Amino acid sequence: MRSHLRSHLRFHLRFHLRSDPRPQDGRAHPHRPAALAAGAAAVAAGLLATGCGGTAPTASAGTDDDTVFSTFSTASFTLGSRGDVQLSGTSRTAVRPAGAYPVTAGRAHAFPRPAGSLLVVLRHWPQAVTERASRGRARLMPPPEEPAVETGYLVDTGSWVRADLDGHPLQWLRRDTIRIDTTNSAPGDRTRLTLSGPHGGRSGQPAPPPDDRACAHLDRWTDRRVVLPEVAAGTPVGTALARLRKQCLDVQYASLPGGGRPGTVRQVLVPLAGAPNTAAALPPGEGTHQPGDTVRVDPRRPSTVTVTR
Repeated sequence: MRSHLRSHLRFHLRFHLRSDPRPQDGRAHPHRPAALAAGAAAVAAGLLATGCGGTAPTASAGTDDDTVFSTFSTASFTLGSRGDVQLSGTSRTAVRPAGAYPVTAGRAHAFPRPAGSLLVVLRHWPQAVTERASRGRARLMPPPEEPAVETGYLVDTGSWVRADLDGHPLQWLRRDTIRIDTTNSAPGDRTRLTLSGPHGGRSGQPAPPPDDRACAHLDRWTDRRVVLPEVAAGTPVGTALARLRKQCLDVQYASLPGGGRPGTVRQVLVPLAGAPNTAAALPPGEGTHQPGDTVRVDPRRPSTVTVTR
């Protein structure tokens, strides 16, 4: 490689010396040796930068965020039904807290989300003082009147990332909000949300953000009617998500062991207006709401997509 480089440089230098045009008065140009040296140095720098392939890497001229390489790698959130959120991963420094707030009647807290950030919301029960002192104790389920807590985090991903729940892919995210609910998890059970990127070296391609122009005029604080979609047990998460978003429904994810093929939808609960603990289940049970029925929903309570772990 180095001998090839030296011979290549000698060829370029001899070529420029022999083909050097002289002025008509027969005198050499006073600046020609310096120019030749500078040219040889430029050739050497170019060859060293490109290697034997001879093609120099070019920076992308585009300024769209889709074309900018992101340095974000991995950030994982691990939590139980009582919270105790643990953050890990090489890009955990890209995560900053956004606060923790009690939520009554299962309604989502309206976290502010800066335009360029990803918002992660983790729903859990308050962590008891005795559990903080001794995390090895069996965790008791909270009383019915105790409000849940939503803990938020802002993540600077820079580009598309993939969200995995307990090792199973959920969706591609960028400038979006993802909610994870652990309030129905068993005592001592742990749920893990992993954000990984950049997307270039991973299977699949990021889907474009959902076209929510049809939902833009809807009031997020007023009950409204929707048509229940068809979602069977074992439906891919992406398919269920698309059908729910078509009805302008926000979602949160949960995971439970058993009940079907891991990584697929086990059940979807669509919250109904009028009572805080009522929801239409998909797939439906006996004597309940069926797909295609029109129901009145509370948009302040996200639909829960439970994924089989």
